[in-house]
Amino acid sequence: MIRLEQAGVNTRLHSSLCFACPHGPTGCCASPPGVDWSDIGRIVGLGGRDWLLAEIAAGSLRPGPRGLLLKRVENREANAGVWPTKCVYHGSQGCTIPPERRAATCNYYICDDAFLYGGENQGDSAAVAGREAHAILMALYGRWDLEIMAQVGEHWPGGPPWDGGFLDWVGQEFQRLVRRDRREWKPVR
Repeated sequence: MIRLEQAGVNTRLHSSLCFACPHGPTGCCASPPGVDWSDIGRIVGLGGRDWLLAEIAAGSLRPGPRGLLLKRVENREANAGVWPTKCVYHGSQGCTIPPERRAATCNYYICDDAFLYGGENQGDSAAVAGREAHAILMALYGRWDLEIMAQVGEHWPGGPPWDGGFLDWVGQEFQRLVRRDRREWKPVR
């Protein structure tokens, strides 16, 4: 079963099939996405600037070419032989951080099998709407990441300072792009 929580650029998708993932209890968290530029902007816009700074200082997040990289830790779950590491934020009951602190991908990504077996091939309205939301968000966040990355490169050719002022700038740039493209994400409001 697919469940869609429509909230614009903060939309979340859920699948009951994730708990039965054939890759084991760690599932997608065995290969987590980065916290890309648009994710940083979204997290800052939702009040997470100081959290990001604390996580960078703690080493759970580290600067990378497309934003921040998630630390990976030893995976002691049942599938550890296949996936020896996992996301630092994955715990025994799943993600240990709230949705507003996660990469957007973590909130809207569901694998093709979950869509297929979750009813998309039978025309289930939630699964079909979820697939549409997934496609819209994937396209928008991907484009926003590239645009913010280009701006970061222009403003900070030697690399950004990774301080509060820089994170505020990323948050403002993200909000500008969201406002600019509001018609494109209207279906997920």
